[in-house]
Amino acid sequence: MTTRLSAGGAEITIDQENGCRVSGLRVDGIELLRQGPKYGAFPMVPWCGRTANGRFHDGAAVHQLPLNHPPHAIHGFARDAPWKTASATGTTAAFTYDLTDPWPYSGRVTQLFELGPDALTIRLGVETYQDSFPAQAGWHPWFNRVLTEGGEPARIGFDPAWQEERDEDHIPTGRRTDPKPGPWDDCFGMPYGVDVSLTWPGQLELKVTSPAEWVVVYDEQPEAVCVEPQSGPPNGLNTLPRLVTPVDPLEVSTTWTWRRLG
Repeated sequence: MTTRLSAGGAEITIDQENGCRVSGLRVDGIELLRQGPKYGAFPMVPWCGRTANGRFHDGAAVHQLPLNHPPHAIHGFARDAPWKTASATGTTAAFTYDLTDPWPYSGRVTQLFELGPDALTIRLGVETYQDSFPAQAGWHPWFNRVLTEGGEPARIGFDPAWQEERDEDHIPTGRRTDPKPGPWDDCFGMPYGVDVSLTWPGQLELKVTSPAEWVVVYDEQPEAVCVEPQSGPPNGLNTLPRLVTPVDPLEVSTTWTWRRLG
């Protein structure tokens, strides 16, 4: 089962049975997202990126997560689960996902979509009515490097304040460095909000923005470029926990805005 939203020349397809991911984003009939059941743009929740060795601390408790990307746990559980449809109109939709085992806490995740002719805004909320717990939330979009046959590849533009140094296992060391040239599979700090542009010369410019302060940029594959706004850095359940409480949910949003260049 999928949900389609359209506005002007833009259309998105949401596959709520497959992690509530955006499986397609078309602008004037051109597909912007890499196709396939593992791609599109999926939510990362209740954590983002890698959690080192699948373990995280919550006070004195140590929890072990399944190692779905050995030796680590990666990208949360929600991308692999079916979500429930809460509402849908022609341009908006809302879905929910209940946190459950093997995540050690109960809670609910809500994802909201709002599509306009030139922009898509997505919001994630993580809430609990019982025990408080650390969590993260964000998105992992796979944008096509080339939009059409013979087109020029996407160019990445951004000005981060720092780059998170990582070890051989791609886990941040806690040290911040000056941003280095790509290719990247790296987390960057943007303390005034994520602001990254992808430009396909002569075709389209797309800006990924978010009030979140971290973004992972991944461009090591020839097929796609990933720009991942998220509420904390990889392994953040351990190094920078954001506590979700009954009175303080975790909320994060991202807006993708596009402009035709042709």
